[in-house]
Amino acid sequence: MEITRNQYYMAGLVLLLLGIQFRMIESVELKDHFAKFIAERTDHPLISVSSQSPLLAPVEGAAINRVVHPPEWIGYVFASIGSVLVLHSLAMPKSP
Repeated sequence: MEITRNQYYMAGLVLLLLGIQFRMIESVELKDHFAKFIAERTDHPLISVSSQSPLLAPVEGAAINRVVHPPEWIGYVFASIGSVLVLHSLAMPKSP
């Protein structure tokens, strides 16, 4: 399957906007249900201990919030790749 001009444009636009978004944020806080989901998938020791022993399990209302600080360069990377894809899509010939 050949990638068309519109698909390049859409992928570039999404990456460009994602790069701008990463440049605007300083940190992201993952809520407890998403942090638990990630911990289960990565075999985090907190989840394995809490599943084996109910006494060591965190209280149901306790939050397992995690703060993620994305590196500064990641926004530039996404924005650069996105802008190149958008420009490439504009240079491609139109589909018949």
